[in-house]
Amino acid sequence: MANQLSQLDQVFAALADPTRRAIVMRLCAGEASVGELAGPFEMALPSFMKHIHVLEMSGLILSEKSGRVRTCRLSPDALLTAEDWFQHQRAIWEARLDRFEAYVMKLKKDRAAAKRPSKTSNKTTGKTTKRKGS
Repeated sequence: MANQLSQLDQVFAALADPTRRAIVMRLCAGEASVGELAGPFEMALPSFMKHIHVLEMSGLILSEKSGRVRTCRLSPDALLTAEDWFQHQRAIWEARLDRFEAYVMKLKKDRAAAKRPSKTSNKTTGKTTKRKGS
């Protein structure tokens, strides 16, 4: 479990950066060389390689070097941990919202009952009540 949380932390940390999110989105279209990935960004290659390294460490991408060309591809399995976490959170919040909705409906029902005149009134006892100050 601790290892899963560590991997989840790495995935979220990697995706927190817009450059890395853009790289992941580009790799959704298919594998690409580091040079192709770096093209749209105005940064030096060593700085760009730091982004690649973070993505590799999180497990989001895999890369392999053939000669002088490093090719990267998406590793969607790393997103399964994040997807599982989101589904778990969704279940928790849906249960909370269901309980909140039931509570609101109970309050509405109680209010409606309080506004209705009671069925037992002074007419049945035949007594009249005087108000103070009358």
